[in-house]
Amino acid sequence: MTQLSIDTAKLAETFWKEGYIHIPGFFDTALMDELTGLIEEHFGLDPNFEHNEEFLSKASTEVVPWFPQREGVPNFDALEQDERLLALTDEILGEGWNSQYCMVMFSKEGTAGQAWHQDCPPEGKEFNLNRLVYTSSIVDEIGGQVVILPRSHKMGELTAGEPHEDLSGEVVLKPQKGDLVLLHGHCWHRVLPIKSKHRFSTNLRSGPAGTPEDITDICVYRNMRYQFSTSEVVVDRTVSA
Repeated sequence: MTQLSIDTAKLAETFWKEGYIHIPGFFDTALMDELTGLIEEHFGLDPNFEHNEEFLSKASTEVVPWFPQREGVPNFDALEQDERLLALTDEILGEGWNSQYCMVMFSKEGTAGQAWHQDCPPEGKEFNLNRLVYTSSIVDEIGGQVVILPRSHKMGELTAGEPHEDLSGEVVLKPQKGDLVLLHGHCWHRVLPIKSKHRFSTNLRSGPAGTPEDITDICVYRNMRYQFSTSEVVVDRTVSA
């Protein structure tokens, strides 16, 4: 299969303007099928949540993570080693950027998806880059569409409010098998509820040179800031009626 040709400079320009880019048909479908098989075999139909009840209830976020490379599964290396992805990441992050980890995010049938959030605190210039690979298609029948507020990576802290509220100007993405989405860690985004079957994506997280390894330890939600390493709410942002 002929690889999709990309204009890295133009894509990087769009990324910095909008806070994200969506590239259809980036990865080979045969590789996507292979990885989808591994993901479904690992999780099964009803994996256990790893977060505590306070997080699940307050965050309105129900995702089970898997870090395949940490468990010695080499199949996902092909994603990170793609020369076009490396060139595009170079263009966006500059020299010396760091690959943080590969994380598969799995959502079960009937779960909430992910509420509005920023992956890292927006104060200062430090941020993470989400490089999201869709090994299977996001379809309306299942749910789990990606919702992004364009240019919100320049808007500071996510506003307080209802976790899944529709925001003016939001865009809804339905990535298909083989698509790539790059998303700035300060960009406001969420994932819609999962209506049937299950939904997953693979995140090749990275960051500019000098980015702390724990950049995503504190996540900003509309009703709190949550620290994953200590499993606690560090800032309560609940809006009183």
